[in-house]
Amino acid sequence: MPDAAIVLQDTVRWLERAVIGLNLCPFAKGVHGKGQIHYVVSTATEGSQLLQELGDELKALAEISPEERDTTLLIAPACFPDFLDFNDFLELADQLLDTLDLEGTLQIASFHPAFQFGGTTADDVTNCTNRAPYPTLHLLREDSIDRAVAAFPEAETIYERNMQVLEDIGAEGWQALDVGAHCPVAHAESPQKGNA
Repeated sequence: MPDAAIVLQDTVRWLERAVIGLNLCPFAKGVHGKGQIHYVVSTATEGSQLLQELGDELKALAEISPEERDTTLLIAPACFPDFLDFNDFLELADQLLDTLDLEGTLQIASFHPAFQFGGTTADDVTNCTNRAPYPTLHLLREDSIDRAVAAFPEAETIYERNMQVLEDIGAEGWQALDVGAHCPVAHAESPQKGNA
């Protein structure tokens, strides 16, 4: 299994250097600074396990106060190495949100190391806006999003701005941030020793 401590370090490094450092999400700095992000490194190796953990984390986030935990990052280093499989799983994740009657209260955003927008090539640097070191489900509160958007009236321009930032720094600039996976089993093509 991936080393949870390394997975966590990689995720925080990505958050600090890319998401906050490049200001890809203007709302991330505040919750990070206040320690309101809950990180969970999943041990799931298949979708059914991850779905179970997702359900647990959605319920936990809904029940705890926003001051204590505003958002959750559920990181799945050993699950869904293929982006298209991960993308398919997101339908199940949204169905779960509905089943738990949390639609309109929480929402799920997603990141993947091989994320690719439709109509782009895999090496298009703009895909990096949605790339994280490992497959990651970001659980957000609708109320927090509404407050953030109210404080940042031009929220709809964030997407375009992010595309421009990535194009400006280019692939080399992104590589220089060193925000990829450092865990040896991250998305290896072959199973690692010791993995069952």
